Order: sequence, then structure tokens, then C-alpha cells
Amino acid sequence: MSASPPWLTDLALRLAWAPPWAISLVLVAIAVLLALAAHFVLVRIVRRSLSRDAFWSALAVRTRRPTRMAFTVAALSLAASIAPLTTGQAAGAKHLLLILFIVLVGWIVLTALDIGAALYMRRFNVDVEDNLLARKHLTQVKILRRACAVVVGLVTAGLALMTIPGVRQWGVSLLAAGGAASLIVGLALQPLLTNLIAGIQIAITQPIRIDDAVIVDKEWGNVEEINATYVVVRLWDWRRMVLPLSYFIQTPFQNWTRESAALIGTAMLYVDHAAPIDRLRAKLEEIARASSLWDGKVVNLQVTDVTAQVLEVRCLVSARSAPRTFDLRCEVREKMMAFLRDELPEALPRQRLGLAEAALSSTEPAIQA
Repeated sequence: MSASPPWLTDLALRLAWAPPWAISLVLVAIAVLLALAAHFVLVRIVRRSLSRDAFWSALAVRTRRPTRMAFTVAALSLAASIAPLTTGQAAGAKHLLLILFIVLVGWIVLTALDIGAALYMRRFNVDVEDNLLARKHLTQVKILRRACAVVVGLVTAGLALMTIPGVRQWGVSLLAAGGAASLIVGLALQPLLTNLIAGIQIAITQPIRIDDAVIVDKEWGNVEEINATYVVVRLWDWRRMVLPLSYFIQTPFQNWTRESAALIGTAMLYVDHAAPIDRLRAKLEEIARASSLWDGKVVNLQVTDVTAQVLEVRCLVSARSAPRTFDLRCEVREKMMAFLRDELPEALPRQRLGLAEAALSSTEPAIQA
């Protein structure tokens, strides 16, 4: 056994009058204060050196708490090694430090996942108009990161509990007994596991992505968040619809931006049988070319149905995104109806009443009489 340092022996002689527990508390307090001070100085130096780069400065802030805990655990370990503890107290301190170390490792892994995700997503910009590739990677990173975080949390909690003999024995006996208790636990965890697996499927196959335009449960909106177990859809009127991840695996839904953000919008008109279709088609092309919302790709007008009263006319126009397509459809409806009202009022729908020729001839004598 190595001899103690001279300064430590001299300090022990000077504090021989104090009880051991008081000395231990003083040593622990000094160690924690020194660790916090050293961590504060190091963080200030690192942040000042990275102040010019906002991204790396944000990463330094993100790692501040786990590094503070690492400094504290190291200081407590040093204090416990020199404190005048009894055998039982030393064993308890080692057990506490072991649990703290397991929690620290789990925290470091979660922080590393955050940093890795941030570094990976730095290559993509979601704020551009054509952001399909960026949204694809953002969705994968977010879902996989949250799934990994759940796994890391479960493993960390399990390892920490396994260090406590009583809890470890209870867990072993529970697994050996099985029966109703294990069945209840399995049923309780089934929704969580189902959505967790569905999240991994969505990250790989990507039926939805962040900011996709979707129609779910007869509501139109954009995918705002994809969490570990649920999806938040921001509806057109700013309401939020919260759906489980399994919904998008098991239930049919519409995704308007699955392959591209560009969409073809439809505006339906109902006009009289005598309406000049060529003039309507020319007017639609004029409206599309004059609009800043049109992407210059698709503009067309067709008669899609004929009824006894009206012609059904479909106007097709395209735009670069779902919101622009919606606004362009509204613009086309408004301007086409204004054109019909101001320049072609005879093309508006009207009701016709026809009299049979025989009925007219039968009424002529009565009129003459």
C-alpha cells in the first residue's frame, strides 16, 4: 500500500480534532466547488474561442451540462479516495459514484447523438423552396435519433438498477415467475413498442417527411413534428392534429409532396352550354402567365362533364409548392368568375324552359277565341 502524500498527512494531523464525517463533508464540498470553478473557466475559454462560429458555439453550450457532471463525478471520486470513511461508507460512496458514472455515460451518448445529428443536418437547408432532399434527411435523423434516445435511456436505467442488489434480485425473480405480471407489462408496453417500430419504418421508407403536405382524417395540413411515438400535423387553420406513428403505417392517407413539392391545382367552373370554351381557355392562360404563383409548367382547360343544365369545366394550373398551388387555385377561380361576369354574362349558368310544339298548337284556338 502506497504511503500518503506529506501534505495530506499534515492536513490529517491538523484536523484530528474534527469528526471523520465532518472532514468528509468538507472534502466533498471543496472538491465540488473546485470542479465547478474549473468547469466554468473552461467553458468560458471555449465559448470565447468559438464565438465567431454560431454553430460550434451552440454545440459548446449543448455539451456544458454533461461536462459539468463529468467534472463533478471526477472530483467526488478523488474526494472519496482521500476522505476518512469507514468501510461501509466507502462502499456506499463507490456504489453512488458507479450509478453516477452510468448516468453520465448515458448522458454523453445522448449528447453525442445530438451533436452527430446537428453535424449531419448542417449540410442541408430546409428553408429553401425546393427542400425535398433536406426534409427527407431531417425526417430520418429526427426519428432515428429519438428511437436511439429511448433505447439509450432504457439501457442506462437498466444498468443503474442492476447495481442495486435488491432490485436486481426482484427483477430476476419477476422474469423467472413470468405469469400475469409479465403479461401486464407486455400489454402496457405494446403501444409504445408498436409506435417505436413504426417510427423506424417511417424513417426508412419515409411515407411522410417533415413539412409534407398531407390529408389525414379529411383534414389538410403540413407535418410539423415527428416524435418517437406520435406525429403533429399543423392544419390549414393553425390547429394541431396529433396522430400515433402507427396511423401512417396502417391507415391510408394522401401525401401531396411525396416525390416533389410541385403540385397541379384544379379549379372547377360550371358554365352554360353556349359558353365559348376557346375564350375561356385563352383567359386561363392569360391569368396563369400574369400570376407570380405559376411555375410555367402546366396550364390547361377542359370540359370534363356535360349535364342537362351546365358544362363542367376543369382548369389546371401548377405551382412549386402546396401553399402556392392553393393560392393559385383561388386566384384562378376569382378571376375566371370575374371574366364571366363582366365579359361573358351569357356564359353563366341559366335555367331554360321549353314548350312542346303540340302544346302550342292546341292552345292557339283558345287564344284566337
